[in-house]
Amino acid sequence: MWMKMSHFSCEDEALLQSMLRQLLQSVKEKITGAPSVECAEEILLHLEETDENFHNYEFVKYLRQYICSTLGSVIEEETEKCTSAQNQGEGSGYDTLVQHVTKKTQESKEYREMMHSLKNVMMVVVESLINKFEEDQMRNKEMHRKTKKEQHSAYYTDNCSDSDSSFNQSYTFMNQEQLQLLVERLDPAQPKEVRQEAMQTLCSAPPSDVLNCESWSNLRKHLTMSLSDPDSTFSDRILRFYAKTFSSSPLNMTREVYTSLAKHLELYFLSGENCVPTISDGIDITNPEIIRLLKKVRLLNEYQREVPSFWIRHPEKYMEEIVESTLLLLSVKRDQRHLVSPKLLDPVYFLALLDIKAVWFKKWMHANYSRTVVLRLLEKKYKSLINASVQQCVYYFESCESAVDATSRVNVLPQQYRSNNQKTFYSGQELQYIYFVHSLCLLGRLLIYKQGRNLFPVQLENRKDFIALTDLLVLFIRFIYCSPTCPKTTLTVHTGNYSPAILVTEVLQILCDRTECATECLYSNTVIHALLHPIHNLLNGTEMYINCPETSLIHIADILARIAAVEDGLSLLLYGRNMNSAKKDSLTAAHTIVQFTKKLLDENVSVLSGTEMLPALKGAFIFVCRQMYGTCEGLQVLIPYGLHKSIADAWKKASSLSERIPTPVPGADSISSGNQESQNIMVWEETLLDDLLNFAATPKGLLLLQNTGALNECVTFMFSRFSKKRQVSGCERFGYGVMVTQMAATSPGAVALQRSGFIKALITELWAVLECGRDDLRVTHPSSTPVDPIDRSCQKSFLPLVNLLSYPAIYELIGDQEIPNKPEYSLREVPTNVIDVIDRLIILNSEAKIHSLFNYEQSHIFGLRLLSVLCCDLDTLLLLESQYKVSQVLLNAQKENVIETSEGPGNFIIDGISVETNHILVRINLTGGPAERILPQRVLNKGTDPYPWPMFSSYPLPRCYLSEAPKKADFRQDRDLNKLLASLNNPEKQPVWIENCRRQFCKIMKAKPDVISGTILAELIEKFVLHLSGNPSECYFSTEEYEADDANVKNESLSSVQQLGIKMTVRYGKYLNLLKDGAENDLCLVLMHCDKFLKQQQTSVQSSLRCLQEGYAGYDWFASSVFLIMSGEREKTLTFLQQFSSLLISAFLWLRRLHVSVHLPIDTAESGIHPIYFCSAHYIEMLLKAELPLVFSAFHMSGFTPSQICQQWLSQCFWNYLDWSEICHYIATCIFLGPDYQIYMSISVFKHLQQDILQHTQTQDLQVFLKEEALHRFRVSDYLEYMESLEATYRPVLLRDMRNIRMQST
Repeated sequence: MWMKMSHFSCEDEALLQSMLRQLLQSVKEKITGAPSVECAEEILLHLEETDENFHNYEFVKYLRQYICSTLGSVIEEETEKCTSAQNQGEGSGYDTLVQHVTKKTQESKEYREMMHSLKNVMMVVVESLINKFEEDQMRNKEMHRKTKKEQHSAYYTDNCSDSDSSFNQSYTFMNQEQLQLLVERLDPAQPKEVRQEAMQTLCSAPPSDVLNCESWSNLRKHLTMSLSDPDSTFSDRILRFYAKTFSSSPLNMTREVYTSLAKHLELYFLSGENCVPTISDGIDITNPEIIRLLKKVRLLNEYQREVPSFWIRHPEKYMEEIVESTLLLLSVKRDQRHLVSPKLLDPVYFLALLDIKAVWFKKWMHANYSRTVVLRLLEKKYKSLINASVQQCVYYFESCESAVDATSRVNVLPQQYRSNNQKTFYSGQELQYIYFVHSLCLLGRLLIYKQGRNLFPVQLENRKDFIALTDLLVLFIRFIYCSPTCPKTTLTVHTGNYSPAILVTEVLQILCDRTECATECLYSNTVIHALLHPIHNLLNGTEMYINCPETSLIHIADILARIAAVEDGLSLLLYGRNMNSAKKDSLTAAHTIVQFTKKLLDENVSVLSGTEMLPALKGAFIFVCRQMYGTCEGLQVLIPYGLHKSIADAWKKASSLSERIPTPVPGADSISSGNQESQNIMVWEETLLDDLLNFAATPKGLLLLQNTGALNECVTFMFSRFSKKRQVSGCERFGYGVMVTQMAATSPGAVALQRSGFIKALITELWAVLECGRDDLRVTHPSSTPVDPIDRSCQKSFLPLVNLLSYPAIYELIGDQEIPNKPEYSLREVPTNVIDVIDRLIILNSEAKIHSLFNYEQSHIFGLRLLSVLCCDLDTLLLLESQYKVSQVLLNAQKENVIETSEGPGNFIIDGISVETNHILVRINLTGGPAERILPQRVLNKGTDPYPWPMFSSYPLPRCYLSEAPKKADFRQDRDLNKLLASLNNPEKQPVWIENCRRQFCKIMKAKPDVISGTILAELIEKFVLHLSGNPSECYFSTEEYEADDANVKNESLSSVQQLGIKMTVRYGKYLNLLKDGAENDLCLVLMHCDKFLKQQQTSVQSSLRCLQEGYAGYDWFASSVFLIMSGEREKTLTFLQQFSSLLISAFLWLRRLHVSVHLPIDTAESGIHPIYFCSAHYIEMLLKAELPLVFSAFHMSGFTPSQICQQWLSQCFWNYLDWSEICHYIATCIFLGPDYQIYMSISVFKHLQQDILQHTQTQDLQVFLKEEALHRFRVSDYLEYMESLEATYRPVLLRDMRNIRMQST
């Protein structure tokens, strides 16, 4: 139903009014919730988008009918015109049609007339509605006043909050004249009744209108003055208006309200007329005057907490006004002329009572936008606020100290208030404590930021000396063990724990977690000494009061652990701040910590004996030590204390106790004391296992762990945590990858991994990804066909397998074992060990194996890529070749990969498998460095010849894979060389002669490294070793005389691995033009004599490890290298090796030398871990972390270890990684310059590869790169100067430890 505007009657007006009222009533909540009139208009304009009932309103229906009747004909006419134009090809779619018709309609005469008529009618209707509303307001005025008064009294009788919802009543819209009149009526000079009525009206007006009125400045003054009105009802109404303003107005308006409230409070505290309580009086929160004051402060504080969330959207000057008014208020100090008069409470006490943890300050300091302003104002104008906070902390600490009684615990707070009833009174001591907590939290937040720390030092009242940043930190730390326990009085009215020890610990934890903060605040000897002060006293037996010693010490341990988790902090604990200082008398923090930890484990601290928290305390300090012994440098400092043995003994004790725990009976009380005790024992046992496990993070630590006898249990525990995806610790981010890789580099570690089920789980997961796909992945479209040799989905399983399969692990897992080669394989048969992986993925020599794979090509390529990486370790290659004839299997596969034609065998089929197989065949049959062999690529080229590398199915290899052999050169005429040879022929006094030879050797290596090669190299090392072995001071090992008579070795036999190694060596020697025919027999005799000679120095060991059952598990690469250097001369080689075996360097260059040797401690010999791993590789990791931290971090992130790849490089004397000339230089450098140069050489290699390592860490194939790639362009001579710089820094420590390999591990 609709009416014509030209015949608009009274009935029509009433009908329109009812329609409009219905619409407004429906959207009342949305409009009244708007913060301003402009926002309310926006809500109405977008009502169709937000209100699902929009088209059901009668007013909307009326408007739609009216528009249709008025403009319908115009719209139809324009639509027909556009449609006909489109049919003639002039239009361009529906959207264009709508836009065109709309535009033409709006430009029409009918539209203009309709809008004019509609506007006139609606103005009449709206005016009538407003008049009627005002009449209703006047009629109900008296009733409204009474009900409001009752509501106000109900709001404020028992609640301090002024922020109740202000939108549950309707607004009274006023014009400027009305607002001006209201301001005049609120003048304090007006009668009370007039002001109350005006205040009532003001509370009903929209705050935005009030704050925008021309008289706002006068009104603000009146309101500020009226806040002091003795009538609490009146001041409460002002606070209610303020609260409504804070919640519904923008910052440019509310900041004036806030500053006026802050100014009022400032004047309140400065005025001598107000009864501000003194500290000694305390605060009674039932006092009406205190209630009013707390309401004002609480309103202020609530706004302080909320305003940071939106003040960034406004000009900085607004925020600065708020900040400055706050700091000015908190800095208020009333002038007390009489010094003996009690101290009045300052505003900050009331703020602390309402916001004890200074949340307002935390929020203000969070964003740089506001933090900059706060810190600038604190520095320039309000530093007294910081001084007062520090002063309060000092005062509280002094009060704690003065309250210490030798026979009782500290207690500075009265007992009578320790109840669970709601508090109504705070004593002076409680207020001082609350202010202390507020100050502590404020200062703790301040110290996080550099500009905040720059505010120190500060000078306190009545003190000459300044409080520096370090002094404040020491003060905080002393709170941990000198302050009382949490006052229970505060717990009744505040949530959270307010114990000074816990609060300080939280502050220090935050500082520890921020590197810059920790460096400036905590990393100093003074701070560390303060942390260790109670520990020193407990160790020395000095009497000292510590409140709650167990809890305090646990807090200290937590801070120390966080410090030790960061590199700079760890260095501080290990070496102190002055690392290069001549003062070596005083022990560093690490020594104190480990001594105390051992005392705790031995339960040799009388103060702590028998306490229930002792296991937790032990665990906390072991964890601090764990942060240290989990690093190479930390372990070096802690080794002399034998902490691993103490932890192992404690674990064995706990394990024996847990074995006595009875089996739980169904239905028994699960929370009995016995059950709780048994649970505690089991938790303690697991904690100790976890601590022992972390020794495996370093090579030497792994040896110590193996010597405790707990390796298997630790690995089983690790696997259980790994299966549950548990974190290693709160300070470790990269999981168990490094530990697994460390273990896999050793025989006992690999066996433990297999026994725990880790390897089985890894291979099962690999098979699921490779052959089955993920069960939990919903298939919405087919997966893409893999194009990489290792699909990204398999990479996650491929890399752990590469990490796992080092040669020691391979030998333990597959040594002397045949592959199954079953006649039939079930599709559901899943591999569970390494033998199965080789059988099912690598050696596919039967149709049954091929048919058992769902994804034959992808799975076989995966196996071949794994084989390629494994064969880079020459010992692994020889083992696989001797046991499984892998090269022949691959050749047969290539034979079957030929296209058969009528004329006979045709070309090879080029696919992913044949390309990968061709690469492996070349790799395993050619020996040499980067310039000595050519490996075919794995990728296909574009164009007509996608794969230019010739394939083959029988030996010999095509010539294109062989580089030209290096030519021999004669350097006999070199002057420097002749000088060195002359020195070697005429040895002088030791050790001057040795140093002279080394100096001349370095000079030649730097200037003309190519001189040191061939027969000259052989002569140099032969004569140098001859003279060293004849000097008793240089002989490290005692050796028996051995006659190298061939008749003595006729009955000796060589293993198949050694025989294959001999063939490889002779083939390589002939390529280098170093060997002649018959060299193979000579090398056999050399190796048999070495075997017999070294067996004289072996001891019998009791071990289940396969590598210790028979002879040396690998091939003797060093002896073979010496054989090549001596150009295949058997006698010279044997003589050299016999003499060389007496020198310390032989332990690290010649791995075969110390196999189950009598020269090693029995526990080391039985461990199966070689010194090249627990000594050389250990120090390589330590130096790498110090010298190349980015490279070390890259290894850590990859889950791979430098020790494993270095063990591979060094054990095979860099064969296949360096050219022969560089291998000779490596051996000569270590012989001439010392065994520690083996470590410096490895660090130099990592320095050379730094950019490649970082890049391959990003591509997540670091371990594959390091194992497969030769060391291109690396020359020993280029890095000799760098090695000398390393020697100058590290030699004393390295040589000392290398010489200690004959001693026990501790």
